[in-house]
Amino acid sequence: MTYFSVWSPSSEKRSRKIYTNSYLHRKTHEYGFIFPPSSVSQIQNLAFDLTLNSNLSRPARWLGGVTTFVALYDYESRTTSDLTFRKGDRLQIVNNTEGDWWLARSLTTGESGYIPSNYVAPSDSIQAEEWYFGKITRRDSERLLLNLQNRRGTFLVRESETTKGAYCLSVLDYDNTKGLNVKHYKIRKLDSGGFYITSRTQFTSLQQLVFHYRKHSDGLCHALTDVCPVAKPQTQGLARDAWEIPRESLRLDLKLGQGCFGEVWMGTWNGTTRVAIKTLKPGTMSPEAFLQEAQVMKKLRHEKLVQLYAVVSEEPIYIVTEYMSQGSLLDFLKGEAGKMLRLPQLVDMAAQIAAGMAYVERMNYVHRDLRAANILVGDSLVCKVADFGLARLIEDNEYTARQGAKFPIKWTAPEAALYGRFTIKSDVWSFGILLTELATKGRVPYPGMVNREVLDQVERGYRMACPAECPSSLHELMLSCWRKDPEERPTFEYLQGFLEDYFTSTEPQYQPGENL
Repeated sequence: MTYFSVWSPSSEKRSRKIYTNSYLHRKTHEYGFIFPPSSVSQIQNLAFDLTLNSNLSRPARWLGGVTTFVALYDYESRTTSDLTFRKGDRLQIVNNTEGDWWLARSLTTGESGYIPSNYVAPSDSIQAEEWYFGKITRRDSERLLLNLQNRRGTFLVRESETTKGAYCLSVLDYDNTKGLNVKHYKIRKLDSGGFYITSRTQFTSLQQLVFHYRKHSDGLCHALTDVCPVAKPQTQGLARDAWEIPRESLRLDLKLGQGCFGEVWMGTWNGTTRVAIKTLKPGTMSPEAFLQEAQVMKKLRHEKLVQLYAVVSEEPIYIVTEYMSQGSLLDFLKGEAGKMLRLPQLVDMAAQIAAGMAYVERMNYVHRDLRAANILVGDSLVCKVADFGLARLIEDNEYTARQGAKFPIKWTAPEAALYGRFTIKSDVWSFGILLTELATKGRVPYPGMVNREVLDQVERGYRMACPAECPSSLHELMLSCWRKDPEERPTFEYLQGFLEDYFTSTEPQYQPGENL
């Protein structure tokens, strides 16, 4: 396992006088704390001169005690200031004050550089365990475990969504009636600090509990076998201080699509990192307005939103995001893969989109252009919302007039199309239209009707009929999204819950276990 540790005075035995007393005295007053000789020695070993390196002009405060960190995933350096490491490497954290990227020294190689902070965890913590998945939802745990490559007994441990301080053991099971399914067992905590699923079998730690149930099913549906596989998380940004980037750092590799306002490419940043690049035609939007909006967009971080990595802010504007391997949801639905999708997969995709939009809702943001073309699909049917907020910045006359072929009338709520009242509730209307795209595998909404006709008919109360083979309960959900009064439409929080529980609302939340 790779470990990282935070230095403290007690963590270093060696002492070298490499700074003068006057320099240390000056820095003591400047930063408000004292550099112990041992820490100075470590700084020297890392070859960072605090008087010359502007990036370290304010060093991190030394934390009490020694905390060793472990690498949870492999990471290949993307810049000369990054540090390459492997899952299981041990590292010391030199500076952890910058949030997303920490300065670290590898105890394996002795090299130093910046690392993504979400790729490491304290080695003596539960977060360092491969089977601990933290705050993922019940539905996300099922999505991961139900991968067809997993065998019975594949498992993970996560925080309980309903009981603070409790955990949940989620296990892949199989039976002849349900086929593959996931069982959830609540792990309770004793006042003394121990853990148990059943009170007759108690453990001093979660690690002991997992070890026991790997050896014996002991009332569970199956003994624990494999830790659930999971993809590496996205880093927060491409690298430290990589936001406004030079155009020359990007290579356009493969054109993925083209629209009214630009193109989408699979590309490479800095010769190291695969990204998606949206290129905008000159004049599409003001570079100044875009950069201002992008500062807000990059703060929106959620596992169901496509992450904005970086921008080229001079025209032609480039928007650099995470790359999603399966492209747009619209193309995916209309392709060969779409033909294989059945109702459970379609509802799950809708639930993921609703989860992303529920976050947008909580952040008091508005998408303005929610449709299948602006949802991206990754491996294992992961769906993420893309292009949030960009529609507001488009300066094309035909688009801003909300008419003509460039404006997505068929997805737009009447109050937004007619009066420009874009709110999260107009996004809910659009989500209802997106549900019809899912149910029909990418059919254009309001078939046989032109934009002007759609506006007139919707204003008179017309709503699309239930698509073929779509359950009436889903059509009722669509109709609730299309209520004339925006305030009567459901919230995305409600939509997320409805869709996530669509097939499980009659099942118990937790399994009691056999003979427990």
